[in-house]
Amino acid sequence: MGIPAPGRNLLILHLTVMVWGFTGILGNLISISAIHLVWYRVLIAAASLALYFRFRGYPFAVGRKAFIQFFLTGGLVGLHWVLFFESIKVSTVSVTLVCLSSVTLFTAIIEPLFYKRRTSKTEVFVGLLIVIGIYLIFKFESAYIRGIILGLLAALAAALFGTINSKLVKKNGATIISLYEMLGAWVWVSVFILVSGGFDHNMKPTSGDWAYLVLLGTVCTSVAYVAAVSVMKEISAFRVALASNLEPLYGILLAWLFFGQSEKMSAGFYAGAIIIFCAVFLYPLARYRFQKKY
Repeated sequence: MGIPAPGRNLLILHLTVMVWGFTGILGNLISISAIHLVWYRVLIAAASLALYFRFRGYPFAVGRKAFIQFFLTGGLVGLHWVLFFESIKVSTVSVTLVCLSSVTLFTAIIEPLFYKRRTSKTEVFVGLLIVIGIYLIFKFESAYIRGIILGLLAALAAALFGTINSKLVKKNGATIISLYEMLGAWVWVSVFILVSGGFDHNMKPTSGDWAYLVLLGTVCTSVAYVAAVSVMKEISAFRVALASNLEPLYGILLAWLFFGQSEKMSAGFYAGAIIIFCAVFLYPLARYRFQKKY
């Protein structure tokens, strides 16, 4: 007896979120630098998405204005991933993923400015809770200050391109946006590596790195993105957003499983993480109830 469509789509959604959480594990396992890792990731992701369009026979031509928008936004995507993986390499997966949860805080600040609307009291309250959580992590994990700052900057970049994409997706398909943003990210990262003289022997992956990079670029990036978009046909945006908040939690659990004691943190870290997770989970619930009431 097969799984009913709603249950199947919910299962696919949670598997997709778990796959996203796994990206931090792969980032820690891959030996090359963060900038080179991202260069390979976006190249593989763009190539696999192009093959997807070709295989399905979908057109992927876009207008000049849309192309420029996607291309520039791709620069932010690339910056986000470079900061994300660099944070992992100088701290731990757990530290980086908790800091990434502050995307909610940055989005609450950026989105009202972007859409020219007033900031809600709920968003201010949630933002204050996240600030308290981040303060505790800073206080008790001073050895990872650089990783924390990079993780927060990665969250800021994610909030920026996420807000931009929330407008772009109203006029364009999510998969076509992803294709051109991956291409844009690859070009921008390539320019940075070229200018900084980074195209050298240090960017050559080991045989083990290649397996992880292919997994990261295909399953964890292009396939996961297409899967997430497909389930939104049956599952509400609210439920997708709520499930997506599990990404850092899945990632931390996987980090404990893979890396054990190296991911063990102080009590202050976990107190801050719990405050941030509670804020992140309560925000969409509070927003959903407010919208239903009014």
